Amino acid sequence: MKNVGFLIVLLLFFNACKEDDQLESEISKMDVEVKIERFDLAFAHANPADLPKLKEAYPFLFSERINDSIWIDRINDSLQKELSDEVEKTFANFDDVRDNIESLFQHLKYYDKTFKIPRVITVTSDVDYRNKTIVTDTIVLISLDTYLGADHHFYEGIQRFLTQNMKRSQIVSDLAANYSEKYIYQDQPKTLLDDMIYFGKQLYFKDKMIPFVSDAVKIGYSDVQLEWVKENESEIWRYFIERELLFSTDNSLAERFIADAPFSKFYLELDSESPGKIGQYMGWHIVRSYMKNNDVDFMDMMQKNADEIFNKSKFKPRK
Repeated sequence: MKNVGFLIVLLLFFNACKEDDQLESEISKMDVEVKIERFDLAFAHANPADLPKLKEAYPFLFSERINDSIWIDRINDSLQKELSDEVEKTFANFDDVRDNIESLFQHLKYYDKTFKIPRVITVTSDVDYRNKTIVTDTIVLISLDTYLGADHHFYEGIQRFLTQNMKRSQIVSDLAANYSEKYIYQDQPKTLLDDMIYFGKQLYFKDKMIPFVSDAVKIGYSDVQLEWVKENESEIWRYFIERELLFSTDNSLAERFIADAPFSKFYLELDSESPGKIGQYMGWHIVRSYMKNNDVDFMDMMQKNADEIFNKSKFKPRK
């Protein structure tokens, strides 16, 4: 009987893989063409006489409150030149990133028929790592100086948990996170569970929109961090349940378990080993369990409240 059960599971697995392959094949046929506008290069190689043309082509990148002399000083600034040189060297070939963005847009267009392909423009931003990518209905901005590589010397003084995701492989993941915010609906978060499910939806959105990247890239963990969370999933869940944290309205819980941070704050010895965002990870697997155990359209799920998703998820942590 055990062998029969194993064969059934194996058949279900291969059938699911076949369906996924068919879906991805269909999505890959979506008519999408992405052109990357390298404003960063245009500005880096400009001279003061080029400024009017740049302002005409990219008016939204030039504030009317800033005098032209400021932009000219920036063109001539030695530090800006060094930054631009590093960006140009790191992103001399942008094909892999463009291909990933094109695939993201194909998935967006497949799931949302109203989606329009935006202009994709690369810029530099004085290493503004809090705004690495910006998305609107018509424009996508990518600050390439925030993706030069985790160990780049420009990032000295920035905490490691931030710099580990300042690399080119994270660009499409950050863009998917931006886009997810347009589709997620949830009441104002009151409990830890609300926050967990919100970010669980965001990460599941990445499952659907960028299935070609690893789970580690989706959540911004190293492979070691992801493996640690997997190995300790049942202990983490027990901690949340025994302390009745899921429905707690304690505002400090978001900082302890949801926020991007060097580690999560259990106030135990294991804190130093844990990565941040453990609440996001647990919410992700609750949402995955919900989608596995309920016949619900993906986009409809994005609108459902946290309690309904949790109650119908049948979630059990891995042991």
